[in-house]
Amino acid sequence: MGRSQETYSKKENEKKKQQKRKEKQERKEERKANSNKGKSFEEMLAYVDENGQLTSTPPDPNKKKVLNLDDIQLGAKIETFEVVDKVRNGTIISFIESKGYGFIKDDRTQENIFFHVNGLLTQVKERDKVSFETEQGKKGLNAISVRAI
Repeated sequence: MGRSQETYSKKENEKKKQQKRKEKQERKEERKANSNKGKSFEEMLAYVDENGQLTSTPPDPNKKKVLNLDDIQLGAKIETFEVVDKVRNGTIISFIESKGYGFIKDDRTQENIFFHVNGLLTQVKERDKVSFETEQGKKGLNAISVRAI
């Protein structure tokens, strides 16, 4: 008589395959049993309560808040400043003539404002009283039209 062509490892592999098929079939049947097919739309809805939690009960219409669409702000709030006086006065606190720039201390706001020699209308030096206008630069305010008083 001849021996069986199947070895022990082949039999074990076949048993594992059968077990995997059986588990796969069971998972498939479980999914079918738990599926949402056949449920009504209302049964599938979920609501969010005032605390941000999911719930199956709809919100109370008496607690509903009415919002004005004009009150909703999108993006960053940009404040508009009214320019009261375009021409400002100040004192030059530093001026590096070799490099071509300096700083003016504004008399009204006490802030330091950068200026470049291209913005000068008259010759100036440190501690001179000047009048100037400002414009927004890349790094802050820049003084332009700087002239000695």
